[in-house]
Amino acid sequence: MKKINRNDRLNGEFQKEIYEIITRRLKNPLITEMFSILAVDSSRDLSYAKVYVSVYSKNEEKKKATFEAIKADAKKIRYELSKVIRARTVPELNFVLDTSMDYGDKMDKLFKSINEGEKRD
Repeated sequence: MKKINRNDRLNGEFQKEIYEIITRRLKNPLITEMFSILAVDSSRDLSYAKVYVSVYSKNEEKKKATFEAIKADAKKIRYELSKVIRARTVPELNFVLDTSMDYGDKMDKLFKSINEGEKRD
């Protein structure tokens, strides 16, 4: 049985609260596309945290603009997070665009096309 440590619990709380802050409290008109906070990975001393964000959009420009808007609001998000989280320190947030969903979609299409090629033979 895996022991859950304090950082793991805090990362889960950070993930949930960051999403809530962006969607409910920040009224940034530049965030136009659907997004998800996939994970938060904070350092042991809680001074830094990587926030993995996935943006869902067919339009690459809108996708990039939404991510950049989220990234630009990092200090505001951290400030709002400090109001909600009961911790001595709130980490500096570093937003990272997670493209694993795009990669998975690309691989699915590739496997599907290979599979269809085999059926024709």
